[in-house]
Amino acid sequence: MLRCLLVDDEPLALRLLASFVARVPGLVLVGTCRSALEAHEVLRRESVDVIFLDIQMPDLSGVEFVRSLRPEALVIFTTAYESFAVEGFALNALDYLLKPIAFDRFLQAVQRAQDRLAVAAEATPPAPTPPEDYIFVKADYHSQRVSLRDIRYLEGLKDYVKIFTSAPRPLLTLNSLKAFEERLPATDFVRVHRSYIVALGQIDSIRKNRIYMGEDVIPVGDAFVESFNRAIEKRNMH
Repeated sequence: MLRCLLVDDEPLALRLLASFVARVPGLVLVGTCRSALEAHEVLRRESVDVIFLDIQMPDLSGVEFVRSLRPEALVIFTTAYESFAVEGFALNALDYLLKPIAFDRFLQAVQRAQDRLAVAAEATPPAPTPPEDYIFVKADYHSQRVSLRDIRYLEGLKDYVKIFTSAPRPLLTLNSLKAFEERLPATDFVRVHRSYIVALGQIDSIRKNRIYMGEDVIPVGDAFVESFNRAIEKRNMH
């Protein structure tokens, strides 16, 4: 869908362009304006993809109006004067339609606008997915919501996992430590032992392959020393 705005001080020109818009599927007419000042007001209220803009208008010319727009705005000039073409393209106009405008030439300009927007959409990276800040675990015959920032460490016990948080008692859930390792964000949690995963942000100190978290001491297994040191190195002050 392409949302367009028509700006021209000639009523006949506006009616012709509006009739063209109505004939093109996917083209939506946001509004018609008799002056650039009126167009400014519409742009403050509405989202517009492309502007069909006359150059010679009272009060504020089309050229002056374009200079007030954001650089990425798509503008197609419409004018009866071919001499304005050079100035129009100097302002990075998408196209330049000479009056009287033929429908096939109008379609070409619309296609250019659609192509430009398609390229811009492909170049725009998708919005990052916000990280999860909690998980649900099954414990005591119900699903318990656990905030990731509350987790201090996890201890694996055969078929069970103890989740140690700021609460007085750990949460016991029927699961594997590997399942938690795959689910928890690696930027914040690291496997340090075949029986332990720790939250990096909860570590108080590290001494001789021992992690101190309050009164708790977590061993770092030989097989996990290298990966643990890499995780800590990323947070070290140099």
